[in-house]
Amino acid sequence: MKHPVRVLSLAAAVALATAGCSAVNPITTQQAYDASDGVSIEVGDVKGLNLLVITEGEGEAAVLIGSLHNYGEEPVEVSVGLGTGEAVAVEVPAGKSVKLGGEEGETHVTGVASGAPGGIQDVVLTSEEAGTVTDTVPVLDGTLPEYEPELDSL
Repeated sequence: MKHPVRVLSLAAAVALATAGCSAVNPITTQQAYDASDGVSIEVGDVKGLNLLVITEGEGEAAVLIGSLHNYGEEPVEVSVGLGTGEAVAVEVPAGKSVKLGGEEGETHVTGVASGAPGGIQDVVLTSEEAGTVTDTVPVLDGTLPEYEPELDSL
């Protein structure tokens, strides 16, 4: 009769020990990441997510796609530019996202591509609260079908 008690005690100890693993290790699916080909750029409470430039070639018309998310409690106006032309003022509501791109319903940030597809290009984000951040993002073309409609908007 003592044997089942030992097995039960051992099973309880193993269950308790392995349950603690999630208490000290971060849960990977709860970490923010760029789910596609773009990169993130942060300016204050606003983070540009999955940003990339779509163009047919260097020196050609280009559009910035991705989104801006405001993690703050107040709306923020962010100026967004490709580093080659005029910036676009984008109002990002508190706790909300604004989609960037060339399709209907998205905020259009356009300019001229300073890099060829497969290269990189500067993108500039500016907010009154956090200043200006310049970073590079990938430049792609319409080779991948999900980006082809963006070229039609240029």
